[in-house]
Amino acid sequence: METAILGGGCFWCLEAVYRGMKGILSIAPGYAGGTVQHPSYQQVCTGQTGHAEVIRLEFDPAIISYAEILRIFFIMHDPTTLNRQGNDKGTQYRSVIFYENDQQKQIAERAKQDIAQEKIWGDQPVVTEIQPLTAFWPAEEAHFDYYARNPMAGYCQVVISPKVAKARKEFARYFSPT
Repeated sequence: METAILGGGCFWCLEAVYRGMKGILSIAPGYAGGTVQHPSYQQVCTGQTGHAEVIRLEFDPAIISYAEILRIFFIMHDPTTLNRQGNDKGTQYRSVIFYENDQQKQIAERAKQDIAQEKIWGDQPVVTEIQPLTAFWPAEEAHFDYYARNPMAGYCQVVISPKVAKARKEFARYFSPT
């Protein structure tokens, strides 16, 4: 088992995208990259703790590699917008990869370079930060499985549902048939 820590805007979106993928063993929304220990959602939302909303994926690298997880990450959120995703604005919504070792750092740098060269997001520079992980703080229980528990909520319908549909279409090989 390996771990990936990714921030691509709202953690509800990323959690929903990876939920049900083959090789993903667990997903936890949380916070990383800040200065406050055990931050709360309310603290992180102020943008003053330095944390990003992230997910921690535990995965089986024999089924899905770290590089594949990162490719999905770069396609499923806009890595060219600084400190925002859609209407979510602030450093807590930044595009960021927190690596746990030199191998992950090298894979992340390569993935970022590949996405930029492929111009998947046009000519805009890829601004995703690549930083060492110092701590991961799990989010409050209410944030776990948010999309699955609230599929009819406005944010889920307008923002998350289209991302989930895109992931299931573009990365169908990672999902079991429904």
